[in-house]
Amino acid sequence: MPLSEVADLATAIRGEIAKAVVGQAEIVDHLLIALMARGHVLLEGPPGTAKTFLSQSFAASLGLDYGRIQFTPDLMPGDILGSNLFNFQTSTFTLTRGPIFRELLLADEINRTPPKTQAALLEAMQERQVTLDGTRHQLPPHFTVVATQNPIESQGVYPLPEAQLDRFLFKLSVPYPSHEEERAIVTRYAENRGLPDPAELGIVAVVTSEQLTAATEALAQVTLAEPVADYVVRLVRATRESNDLALGASPRAAVLLAGAARARAALEGRDYVLPDDVKALAAATLRHRLALSPSAEIEGRQVEDLVASLVAATEAPR
Repeated sequence: MPLSEVADLATAIRGEIAKAVVGQAEIVDHLLIALMARGHVLLEGPPGTAKTFLSQSFAASLGLDYGRIQFTPDLMPGDILGSNLFNFQTSTFTLTRGPIFRELLLADEINRTPPKTQAALLEAMQERQVTLDGTRHQLPPHFTVVATQNPIESQGVYPLPEAQLDRFLFKLSVPYPSHEEERAIVTRYAENRGLPDPAELGIVAVVTSEQLTAATEALAQVTLAEPVADYVVRLVRATRESNDLALGASPRAAVLLAGAARARAALEGRDYVLPDDVKALAAATLRHRLALSPSAEIEGRQVEDLVASLVAATEAPR
């Protein structure tokens, strides 16, 4: 597929989502980039900011098989993955697939469930497969996890460990809408007595599975020049050398950042990566992979500010 067609598909998807979701254009762009780069996304924001509805609308516009898991403290790994159940009539075991066997899985309030259940997603997110009773089951090729968490609650939650956070390509902060956007939301949905349904709002799939596969494969046409690759490495290594950070980003972060930058270029119809692609995605790719040093925590420093300062201090190729 030509890259110009990839850009046209992205424009069509954005238009469909805009039928239902007011604002959140940057979040939508990052979701598209993550899907193209075969990554997963962690959405963090207060309740009522359309995190769930956005993921539903995103899946509907792409024609993806959508599933949702509401994470709770009593959720068990088998509730996510499924299990082999014994059928007494046939005296055989039958595989009952869990909700993880979807193309787009919404892991709602992922930090409300214990680490044992959180870890059930690790193999699926990394290898796109699930192992049940020693048998491997492949997940759909476009399998993507969109997880949400509430940043303002501290009781009854289980923070994601660093190993699991590292499986997410992006961590995105979902903001409150602007005054104009919130007024548009109230005007559009004030008379709606139930939860909004993307289909009822006119969202239709504008991409076929074959087109999505072709668009993903089109990333091979995007060139990552040596100076830009070196820029990615220098930026990631700078996180390990900062005195304000106790934990810097890993080589995996550099690989994922470069891949996301290629996806961003493809979605804009370009066959080459610009340093601006890397800069635009640096915060979303790195913020959840870094840990502040004790002195930086005492001073009240923010990871986002440190990433911005490192981007500004790292010389970009011309």
